[in-house]
Amino acid sequence: MLPRRRRRSGYVEQFCRLPPKRSSPGGHGFRFRPARILTLAVFALAGLIFFTSFHTARGTNIRTDASLLKLSDLIKERSDKNGDAERENTALRRRVESLAARDDGRSEAEDKRLTRIEDRAGTRPVRGRTVSVTLQDAPPDAGPKLPGYPEPQPNDLVIHQQDLQAVVNALWQGGARGIEVMGQRLISTSAVRCVGNTLILQGRVYSPPYKITAVGDPDDLRTALSQSSAIQNYMLYVNAYGLGWKAEDEGTKTLPGYTGTVDLHYAEPVD
Repeated sequence: MLPRRRRRSGYVEQFCRLPPKRSSPGGHGFRFRPARILTLAVFALAGLIFFTSFHTARGTNIRTDASLLKLSDLIKERSDKNGDAERENTALRRRVESLAARDDGRSEAEDKRLTRIEDRAGTRPVRGRTVSVTLQDAPPDAGPKLPGYPEPQPNDLVIHQQDLQAVVNALWQGGARGIEVMGQRLISTSAVRCVGNTLILQGRVYSPPYKITAVGDPDDLRTALSQSSAIQNYMLYVNAYGLGWKAEDEGTKTLPGYTGTVDLHYAEPVD
C-alpha cells in the first residue's frame, strides 16, 4: 500500500502504517500507538488555550474590539484635550493682556507700533467682508459624471492636503488680511496637514467638510481662486466625480485672533 499523503499549511507530510510488533512469549506486549500520544497532546494544548483565554479576558468579551482603545478614539481624545488647553490658554492670555494694559509704560507711538505688529502676526481679531470656501469628499460610490472619464480610484474621491493648501495659498494671493480654517486663525507658522482623510491643524483633528474663511476684498479673492492652476485641476474632479466645492460671500464678519503658542522649537531669530 502506498503511503498516505496529506497537505497541511503548505507542507506535505507522509504517514505510513508501522509494522506490528510481535508479542513477547507468554503475554501481550505493549504496542506503541502514536495516535494516542497525539490525542493527549491536542487535549493538553486545548486546555492551555482555554486557560490563557480565561486569564486574558477576566470577565470581558475578547471577541470584539469594544474593550480595546482604538487609534481613532485616542486621536479624538487627544484633540479634545488640546482644545480644552487652547481655550484655557486663551482665557489666561486675555487676563494677562488686560493686566498689562493697565500700566505698561509704553508711549502712544509704541502702542500703535505693537498693534500693527500684532495685526500682521494674526494675533488680533480682523473684521471685514469675507469669502468662504467649503471642500467635501465625493460619495464613496461615485462614478464618472461626464462621458470619457475612467472609473475613479479611491484617492480621486477624497480631499487631499494639496487641495486645502491650494485654497489657502490662492486666498493669500488675493490679498486676504486674515484666514481661518475650521474656525482656527492661520499665522505664519501654521501648517495645513492631512493624515488619511483627516486634517490636523495646530493640534486639532478635523474631518470633512473643510471650511476656509478669508477677510478681504471679495472680488479679488474670487479672482485669485479662479486663476489658481491647482484649483482649476481640482475643479476637473468636481465636475467629473462630484467632489464638493462651494464658494460664497458671507458678508462682514470678525475672525478671532490666533491664541495658541508662538514659541519656535527649531528656528532662531536672525541677529
